[in-house]
Amino acid sequence: MSYAAVYDAWKQDPEAFWMQAAEAISWERKPSKALFDARAPIYEWFSDGLLNTCYNAVDRHVEAGRGDQVAIIHDSPITGTIARITYAELQERVARLAGALRAQGVEKGDRVIIYMPMVPEALEAMLAVTRLGAIHSVVFGGFAARELAVRIDDAAPRAIIAASCGLEPGRVVPYKPLMDEAIAMAAHKPDFCVILQREQAPATLTEGRDLDWHAFQQGAAAAECVAVEGNHPAYILYTSGTTGQPKGVVRHTAGHLVALNWTMKNIYNVEPGEVFWAASDVGWVVGHSYICYGPLTHGNTTIVFEGKPVGTPDAGTFWRVISEHKVRSFFTAPTAFRAVKREDPAGEFVKKYDLSSLGQVYLAGERADPDTILWAETQLKVPVIDHWWQTETGYPIAAIPLGLERLPVRLGSPGVPMPGFDVRVLGEDGSELPPGELGAIAIRTPLPPGCLPTLWNAEARFRSAYLETFPGYYETGDAGYRDEDGYLYIMARTDDVINVAGHRLSTGAMEEVLASHPDVAECAVIGVADKLKGQLPLGLVCLNAGCERAAEEVVAECVALVRERIGPVAAFRKACVVERLPKTRSGKILRATMAAIADGVEYKIPATIDDPAILDEIEAALGALGYPAG
Repeated sequence: MSYAAVYDAWKQDPEAFWMQAAEAISWERKPSKALFDARAPIYEWFSDGLLNTCYNAVDRHVEAGRGDQVAIIHDSPITGTIARITYAELQERVARLAGALRAQGVEKGDRVIIYMPMVPEALEAMLAVTRLGAIHSVVFGGFAARELAVRIDDAAPRAIIAASCGLEPGRVVPYKPLMDEAIAMAAHKPDFCVILQREQAPATLTEGRDLDWHAFQQGAAAAECVAVEGNHPAYILYTSGTTGQPKGVVRHTAGHLVALNWTMKNIYNVEPGEVFWAASDVGWVVGHSYICYGPLTHGNTTIVFEGKPVGTPDAGTFWRVISEHKVRSFFTAPTAFRAVKREDPAGEFVKKYDLSSLGQVYLAGERADPDTILWAETQLKVPVIDHWWQTETGYPIAAIPLGLERLPVRLGSPGVPMPGFDVRVLGEDGSELPPGELGAIAIRTPLPPGCLPTLWNAEARFRSAYLETFPGYYETGDAGYRDEDGYLYIMARTDDVINVAGHRLSTGAMEEVLASHPDVAECAVIGVADKLKGQLPLGLVCLNAGCERAAEEVVAECVALVRERIGPVAAFRKACVVERLPKTRSGKILRATMAAIADGVEYKIPATIDDPAILDEIEAALGALGYPAG
């Protein structure tokens, strides 16, 4: 069926569409209906069904005779090791770990925090927790102790599962001291902790609280899967909140599995048995959806990658992994491709590897500028698809669904809305805007299965954060427009739309122009306060490796380019060259933090920042331009 036919089938009868999709996963008791709306605008899906996440991701494939298929490939260029785990081996490992957790008192409804690097045991821990009907909350490995403490107090976990350390290029990050400090800071104390010892930095265990990963499993009876209700939480994933208090996004079991399973073939265009690789981290939503649950539920082989796009050892790492493991569909962040492009603009490393297995590439995390997409398409000779989604939705809102139809890619657009998402562009008064006009992007409720039904222990906050600005809609927090054919264009976060002398302008549109300059590897545009015009745009650009031109020359060309393509209305007069941009560990550029530095206002260093030292470099660069003014 074509995309239009499938989307129309959903719109005509959402109940029938999702009940049919639900047939593709395994139930202990099938649901009586799809949507439960008695508490609207708080909606649930498949609430009265009974099922288990781990059974769907592991056991059913073994029972179907596919136990010998590789489930997980662990590829760690940092340690120089590769390991493969079959579905049968994964079932045995997860059942034993779940049994050991059960023997320590973990049961249905309990929370377990997981604080681990990119090792297969991270996925085993997630699956073991869901096997018991318990609820996991994965916290990015190496997160600061204070941030971990906040999550411990909010989730109130019975246990914490952690590794002794994580590995970064050229350094070891001990996790255990951070965990110990977090527990000391937190009001809630876990009953016990399980520590996976890594040889690079073994940890000292706290007697009476800490258990060794291997030792505590010895003699444990394997645990069977515990069936839970469709609306039982599978996990809590904390995302940054504007108040500084993280928001605990809840994911209900049934809708999560139904939606992710549907996306694997229809969006990402992979068949069971093929290799799918999301180069992300289990601490982020991409890792939950597309390293762990999506590929495994669909019966794919998934890759757990412990490395970086450059430096482990070079800009050819991605291509080596794709070639060696016969990756069919690849998912990464635009910032990763920009890093590779900066080191290898001519694609010399691409030529070294056989990439014939690769069918398509998907990008997400922040806007993929057209220049990056064109570079990747030229080098890889496969469709490169920008697509758009959020931690809250758990899977794509808009994409080019290659498993349905190879719709044309429109540069600058993440594609068209996926079934379940009725996307509108609204003005400040909530009225729908015509094609081409910039506004707030909102989704008519109910959101589809797999999206957040609420926030953990914070329903009032869920309503105020997402549902009250535009009644009847979920507020995405993104700004953009749609064209006459329904393609969406995500131009900025709502708070990144700047107001220059009464003109609402997208920083994303200006970044698109800057990124097209041949010497620019990466860029960001922020709005800085101006007494006359309210705000003015300021560009920060990183140059390609090997660029020997004077920074002033490149900046002058960048300013001219924006004024030529967007016009004088943009009032784009200033830019500077920086060595690097501040980012979160998942690759999002910290524009709001840079704007705060430029405006001279107090700001909190984001907990997710990759390297806080970059902010000193940005402060120096902005200071040289005269910011903060006065």
